[in-house]
Amino acid sequence: MRSGRPEAGEFASYAAEDIAYVAGDDAVAALTSVAAETSELFASLTDEQRSPYAPGKWTLKELLGHLIDDERIFAYRALCVARREPAALPGFDENEYVAATRFEARSVEELLREYRAVRAASVALFESFTKGEWLWTGTVNGYTASVRGLAFHMVGHELHHLRVIYERYMGPR
Repeated sequence: MRSGRPEAGEFASYAAEDIAYVAGDDAVAALTSVAAETSELFASLTDEQRSPYAPGKWTLKELLGHLIDDERIFAYRALCVARREPAALPGFDENEYVAATRFEARSVEELLREYRAVRAASVALFESFTKGEWLWTGTVNGYTASVRGLAFHMVGHELHHLRVIYERYMGPR
């Protein structure tokens, strides 16, 4: 079941620019497509490219770990909205999450295995939604979000980080 493309009001306003980069009107197809690009990119990076591009910035292992954490949170949010959770869902501080981990101590290969497993679980979840469930809304981090809005936000967020990698980590140093 195609999700359809979310409209304004179905996702956080700050995510609109990132969501604009998501091709098509099918969240599952977008999740699948960007996963291949992300996997190939992270597997191809050199140790030098994996270093932070500036002081205080994440390493690429930390960035990949952040994508994994973010996807789990957004998939959980989508599940809650699809199941009609009446409570507002909280936000999270991505910097605190990354600081509390050991992503840098893990291999890129290990992180990519986890990334692919999380993506497979997300795809299975999103494939299970009915036409009506894609449109259901709830309150997430202070804004109204639909299930499809959360899915597109997830993909748009990942595409944002891929652009940062291409521009800042892989460019001339």
